[in-house]
Amino acid sequence: MKYSLLPLSMGFALIASSTLLAAEPDLEREQRMADEIVDVIWDGEAIELEAEGHNFLAIYMEADEPKGTVVIAHGRGYHPDWETVVNPLRIGLAEAGWNTLSIQMPVLEKSAKYYDYVEIFDAAGPRIEAALQFAKEQGSEKRVLLAHSCGSHMAMRWIKNSPASALSQFDAYVGIGMGATDYKQPMVEPFQLESMKMPVLDLYGFNDYPAVLRMAPDRLQMIEVAGNPKSAQIAVQGADHYFKGKSEPLVSNVSEWLDTL
Repeated sequence: MKYSLLPLSMGFALIASSTLLAAEPDLEREQRMADEIVDVIWDGEAIELEAEGHNFLAIYMEADEPKGTVVIAHGRGYHPDWETVVNPLRIGLAEAGWNTLSIQMPVLEKSAKYYDYVEIFDAAGPRIEAALQFAKEQGSEKRVLLAHSCGSHMAMRWIKNSPASALSQFDAYVGIGMGATDYKQPMVEPFQLESMKMPVLDLYGFNDYPAVLRMAPDRLQMIEVAGNPKSAQIAVQGADHYFKGKSEPLVSNVSEWLDTL
């Protein structure tokens, strides 16, 4: 795995993957988003990581006295400095004592729906692995995988298909708004929560999407079956799926739970 710092004045280069998939991420769109945000990142450093023959953008922010590193996977069609959920978490958790590494997840064109994204879930796995490896190389003994919305679908696919040795790369999992899809497009793959023995936090908004709310009892049952006493499920009062206007309780709930690890 290779990485390098990206000076803010430089553009962002993407190399087409040699891996053939049923569908492939829109690398040109990823590049356009990177070009738009790299020059305006004030907190943290833009870096590029490599996975499956192509480079992707990540934003790394170090805490003063780090307790570990949180790898952040954004929701569908966004980028690693997305203004809701991602930016507050990557900055707020760093201020709370955790290094953060926010990564570019695979994206498609703007009009793509959940069923379209299912076809590129596998493309996320190598990026997650590259990010966790980067965190390990920085000396982080404690590594946490945090995924929001469609990022959690992608993380679940990777967890489902990975051997136990791969899952040992992270020590805890935070899923935010898990289960969100599109109208008349129900989830095609189940959660993997009952097979995850590490601590798990299931966090969602009290006013989240109907599917997220409807499946909350099932997710809680799976977490209880897994049996880790540090696992928890939290519904944030007044918050929607994107935690608009609720960044403070979003960050505080996650950071307080992380401190129990």
